[in-house]
This record gives sequence, structure tokens and C-alpha cells, in this order.
Amino acid sequence: MTSAKVLFGFHAVGVRLKTAPQSVIEVVFDASRRDARMRQFLDRAREAGVRLVEADALRVAKLAGSHGHQGVAARVEPMVAAHSLDDLLDALQEPPLLLVLDGVTDPHNLGACLRVADGAGAHAVIAPKDHAAGINATVAKVASGAAETVPYFMVTNLARTLGELKERSIWCIGTAGEAEKSIYQVEMKGPVALVLGAEGPGMRQLTRKTCDELVHIPMCGAVESLNVSVASGVCLYEARRQRLG
Repeated sequence: MTSAKVLFGFHAVGVRLKTAPQSVIEVVFDASRRDARMRQFLDRAREAGVRLVEADALRVAKLAGSHGHQGVAARVEPMVAAHSLDDLLDALQEPPLLLVLDGVTDPHNLGACLRVADGAGAHAVIAPKDHAAGINATVAKVASGAAETVPYFMVTNLARTLGELKERSIWCIGTAGEAEKSIYQVEMKGPVALVLGAEGPGMRQLTRKTCDELVHIPMCGAVESLNVSVASGVCLYEARRQRLG
């Protein structure tokens, strides 16, 4: 039997209550918190028919593994991935928009990337198994529910996966500070995979070589680079702007 996982925070637990209430085993909440937000959350949980367990803040923190739980944690059944990457791509009715993360190992950064990917309408986020953070409670909390809605595929060989995307005519655009073109000078209305590395080291060399082209994000101030989640937002929303236009 697959062991339960833990979600915490209003957004992460709330999205699961909305999308798959039957998968929620129980919700543990801080009974001392009686503000409007908690009352509204508990009303939604009761409407969904889930088991509610009163606790104190310490017990909620122990279950969540974090003190940033907002007074809410839930034990849930893991969601079974509905598709492989190939199945997802085969089913799309519009040009794919993918976010590829190379070397993003910080769960807060991954959670923020998933959140911006959801907002910009990316169809999936892809990362290598050996150089990436997996989905855990911290990722789910930072993602504010997006860890439940954005498919996250961890692949064995990222360069090979990029090659397979290119065989599908998906243009792989990597980001690098020294690139000649800016993100605003490339066409992204068609099938696109945006490839970003971790802040500092950037993409690994093989990943960089596998990309079809490299672009930079214009930097007008004193800092030399952006956090990977911010850079993901810049790139994905430029792609979305072009598609809406």
C-alpha cells in the first residue's frame, strides 16, 4: 500500500480539497486559530466531507515538518500521474509550452517555479532525476496548489529528453547571460521548451549544447542574474504574451 503524503498551508490543502477531496485522509487544524480565513477553510473541508482533527500548533507543525503551516495540514493519498510526458504531449490541442529546469535542487525554488508555470499556462515542468528537487511538503506549500495541477516529470537523462522533444519539433530555448539574443527577440508562438539552470551555475554543459538556441534576459540594474523562479516567470509570460497576441 502506498504511504500517505502530507500537504500543509491553506493553498496546498485547499486545492486538493477542490480537485480530489476523496484522496484526503484527514485534515489536522490548529483549533486556537478562529479567524475568518480558518472558518472559511473549515467550511470548505466539511462540505467536502473530509475528516477534521483538532490539534494545537505544535502538533500541526510536527505533522507538516514546518512551522509555516498556517494552522492547517492534511494527510493525503498520493495522486497517481495520469500521463507520461509522451501521453501528455500527444493529447495537447495547442502548441506545447514546457519549462525545463536543470539543477534546481532547492524545494522553495521548485515550488515557486511550479506556481509561475501554472499561472502562465505551461503544460508541464521537466527536470532530471539526479539534479533536481522532488515534490515534497515544502514544494507543495510554496507552490500554493500548483504542485497538484502542473505535471512534473523527472527524467533519467535530460539531454536525451530534450533530443526527443526536438524530434517532436519542439524548439528548445536555453537561457544564458552571455547569449546574443534576448528573450524578447525569439519566436515562441509555436511548440517551445524553455530551459533554465539554477542561479549561479546555470545549465550544465551538455544541456546547453542540446538546446536549439540560447537567449538572455536583459538586466538593467546592478545585479547579474535573477532567481530561477523569477526568470521562469519572465520567460513563460513572454511566451504567453506572444500567444495571446
